[in-house]
Amino acid sequence: MFDQDTLPAALRARHDTKAGVWGMIRVIEGKLRLTYLDPPSEVTLTPDRPGLILPQQPHFVTPVGAMKMQVDFYDQPPSG
Repeated sequence: MFDQDTLPAALRARHDTKAGVWGMIRVIEGKLRLTYLDPPSEVTLTPDRPGLILPQQPHFVTPVGAMKMQVDFYDQPPSG
């Protein structure tokens, strides 16, 4: 689990998941901005709105104030 202070620089910069790996970003408290680079789009994640990362999808995250989040990884599309 990360907060606005412990969120690693690597997650704040462009990165992607490996082939065959899906990521699910879950916000526990607060808000987190998820920016997809291909195709370009942006979404604000909240405890009620997790963010799905597809295999090899370039993206980065930005805290929006105080927040807590975690990332879960899957070897198949997660159900939610």
